[in-house]
Amino acid sequence: MSLPTLLPILFGLGAITALSWWYMFYLADNMDMPMMEMSAEMPMAGSMDSPWTLIDFGANFIMWAVMMVAMMVPSAAPTFLLYARLQRDQHGDTKVKPVALFLGGYLCAWTLFSLGATLCQWGLHEGALLSGAMAIDRQWLAAAVLMATGLYQWTPLKQACLQHCQSPLGFLLGFWRDDSRGIVRMGWRHGLFCVGCCWLLMAILFTVGVMNLIWVALIAVYVLLEKIVPNGQRFARISGVLLCGSAVVIAL
Repeated sequence: MSLPTLLPILFGLGAITALSWWYMFYLADNMDMPMMEMSAEMPMAGSMDSPWTLIDFGANFIMWAVMMVAMMVPSAAPTFLLYARLQRDQHGDTKVKPVALFLGGYLCAWTLFSLGATLCQWGLHEGALLSGAMAIDRQWLAAAVLMATGLYQWTPLKQACLQHCQSPLGFLLGFWRDDSRGIVRMGWRHGLFCVGCCWLLMAILFTVGVMNLIWVALIAVYVLLEKIVPNGQRFARISGVLLCGSAVVIAL
């Protein structure tokens, strides 16, 4: 596919990613404000001692949804570009609309995950299990999260989802649709595979701080490496061993 054909898609993916990261840095800067000033400008989770309001829940849900865009769009970009190439091969040209619909379906899956992550954060907040940095402040629970994440890296479900994310060509050819609804469903299905591959990796943020942007970036880079390095399944298993080892260290 020629560069002029790719440019609108690459620009769109880059713009979405850049805007998402900008929003994440904006939130991180607001978290450094005094609590009263931050609450007035951009409520996140209220004070650590008070229950969430509906606004708090909505703000945290948006935070998670934008964070997933920032983390997952770069790692899924090769699939979007592959879809654009197949769409061009079949129809003779590359249109932005089908790629946008495919991306929209993909992000719907991660938006649903964001709702689940927000509910988990709300439960931890209500149980007084989060610090001011939105990190689990019970060693045993943080260790349990890391242990579960490490063990999941070895499960058949993880390996199957990772294999799909590494080689999506068979999926695209098998589930190809040309109508708008069918394209969105394709993106949704692909998104579900990616959620199945990475959902517990996102739980690491509960152990280091939900808005710890260094760890957000590190996990995003790791997710990308899982998908592009040779023997990605082995790479995932090695990381699983390291996560289990970290859980033991924290527990002790």
